[in-house]
Amino acid sequence: MVRKTFTVIDELGVHTRPASTLVQAASQFDAEVNIEYNGRSVNLKSIVGVMSLGIPQGAQIQIAAAGSDADQAIQGIEEALKNEGLGEPCEVI
Repeated sequence: MVRKTFTVIDELGVHTRPASTLVQAASQFDAEVNIEYNGRSVNLKSIVGVMSLGIPQGAQIQIAAAGSDADQAIQGIEEALKNEGLGEPCEVI
């Protein structure tokens, strides 16, 4: 399993439009992809699941992927987060 942590920078958090973009990005891969926030984990390929998390600006989220193309899935989702101005990778200390 591959994991990467991001900080949400969009002032509205993960609202409908960016959530839809993330779902589309995750759906391009065969890997099982989850988004984790506040102790809950949902399938990143489910718009309802993602919206149910209510992720605000400043939140730290973790993207986890498992499967043959897990690394590519994480990279693709990271690109979507950057391109949408939604999130940025957390610094590893």
